[in-house]
Amino acid sequence: MRKILINIIRFYRKYISPLKKPCCRFYPSCSQYALEALEKYGALKGTFLAIKRILRCNPFCEGGYDPVK
Repeated sequence: MRKILINIIRFYRKYISPLKKPCCRFYPSCSQYALEALEKYGALKGTFLAIKRILRCNPFCEGGYDPVK
């Protein structure tokens, strides 16, 4: 399952993300964060952390440096 999710994110980064303007308020970007979380924690916890991060990436959040912990 982890590999499937990683491939979906890589597909997004290669084919969909270049069509949009950069809008992530964090470093590393949300997609990079999701990849790192999946690789470090596996499918279940990695997905949870990625979703939590994406929900924080909005105009009301300051953003900044936020590595996978």
